[in-house]
Amino acid sequence: MLLTACVLLVGGCGGSKRTPAAAVSSHAVSSYDPAPRRVCTHPVGWQRLADRIRADVYCPGWLPDPLTSQLGGPWNNIDSVSNDRSYLESFVWQETGGGAAGGELHVNLRGYPGRTGIPTCPSGNDETMLVPCFANPVGKVRENGIQTTEYTVNQGADLWHVALVWRHAGGLYTLSEHVAPPLTFDHVVRYLKLELANLVLIRPQGT
Repeated sequence: MLLTACVLLVGGCGGSKRTPAAAVSSHAVSSYDPAPRRVCTHPVGWQRLADRIRADVYCPGWLPDPLTSQLGGPWNNIDSVSNDRSYLESFVWQETGGGAAGGELHVNLRGYPGRTGIPTCPSGNDETMLVPCFANPVGKVRENGIQTTEYTVNQGADLWHVALVWRHAGGLYTLSEHVAPPLTFDHVVRYLKLELANLVLIRPQGT
């Protein structure tokens, strides 16, 4: 799934609707809102995902503008479920060009039902060598009753992302965001905390 996701990621970004990078950069600096909302504004797709994999999923109640949490929407460039029921939902805004004209917002949510260990991925330097998909833990982040570990060396579709990783109901879950203009590392960590604080747990129907 990771290799497929990377291919889809490259192909999916170019077709996204665009917002001026300067506006996103200003938003990144000025509009951090710590008040939790915890409302899944597009629950239908997330409920279908939970029912499909027969496991809990986390719908983001807040994403940085202009991203929305709609599965199948204009910003959802990867909507992938593997045979082992693990999933990757990716949301991307991208503006090409250099300097103030370019930028990217990229958020990934993953779930690995039925497993709590860190999965392995091909190394970015040598694809024949498997390494932990999430590595270099630097501390703990707790929001919304969820205790996570922050990882800064990640692979596959989470390359160059900061990732929050936690365990729930016998599964491993991750939330990551790309460190790229217009966001600095500190902005990404602030956004991840806000995104974590606004995650909404969606349970499969009939359980």
